[in-house]
Amino acid sequence: MSQNKKKEIDTEEKNIAVENLPGVGPATAEKLVDSGYSDLLSIAVESPKALAELTDIGEATAIKIIAAAKKAADIGSFEAGDVLLKKRQDVLKLTTNSKSFNELLGGGIETQAITELYGEFGSGKTQIAHQSAVTCQLPIAEGGLDGHCLIIDTENTFRPERIVQMSTALEMDPEDVLQKIHVARAFNSHHQILLGEKIKEIAKEYPVRLLVVDSLTAHFRAEYIGRGALADRQQKLNKHIHDLMRFGDLFNAAIIVTNQVSSKPDAFFGDPTRPIGGHIVGHAATFRIYLRKSKGGKRICRLIDSPNLPEGEAVITVTENGVGD
Repeated sequence: MSQNKKKEIDTEEKNIAVENLPGVGPATAEKLVDSGYSDLLSIAVESPKALAELTDIGEATAIKIIAAAKKAADIGSFEAGDVLLKKRQDVLKLTTNSKSFNELLGGGIETQAITELYGEFGSGKTQIAHQSAVTCQLPIAEGGLDGHCLIIDTENTFRPERIVQMSTALEMDPEDVLQKIHVARAFNSHHQILLGEKIKEIAKEYPVRLLVVDSLTAHFRAEYIGRGALADRQQKLNKHIHDLMRFGDLFNAAIIVTNQVSSKPDAFFGDPTRPIGGHIVGHAATFRIYLRKSKGGKRICRLIDSPNLPEGEAVITVTENGVGD
């Protein structure tokens, strides 16, 4: 490991050398940093089994390391509401490039949250994802996040030509925009989970402020068929989603996931579509948005679930220039 790499875990309150944690020596400290555990919180919230496998240390040692990290990071303590309100001030809003859609979301797509877009094919899920990959590079004062975008592409839907069209419409340099979008094609669910574990390493090199997974459930749906495989599928999907959630919290990034639908009656408004993933995805997503086609190239965006916003609808258009009102 180069000398530029830190072997210390920093928090606002404390600076603790990795080597001083129980069971950690120089070699283990190097493995921790190389595996992406460069801050106290990332160790404290990890499971012993996962930490042991990723860093090639025993599970008993991993338990000791995690316990010490939790104590040092003061994990598990309660905080007053006014303190949490101050922390919420760090949350940013990413513009969707549509005024009505932004208003529906209380100002835009939130950082430190998962926004799920679900609907039938052609409903605009991937188009919104492409548009967000462009607008996230705008300055914060203009509704952007002034950062890079990571895309985990599971269905081979990313099109750089579309990025060129959208960035040109916003008078942005297409080449510069494309250089700040980092795409990885996931060929199966195992590969998708692996990419979800590696995103923190990319964020060390670039100021990543948006992570897109398009689509979240396609591989899991195709590979785990039948009721016998349901429990295993949901367990793996749950872990993957929590990796995404942790990334958003650590890097103050917005997380956008698209989701497929199945042809079953929907309890919300009678439309014959329901999102894949069951309660695992439903409870993990901070904001759930149902998209459906309308006349004249319009799309209806319905906010189904949110911790603080009322249900409602917004009408957007998807044209050659991108998403708009």
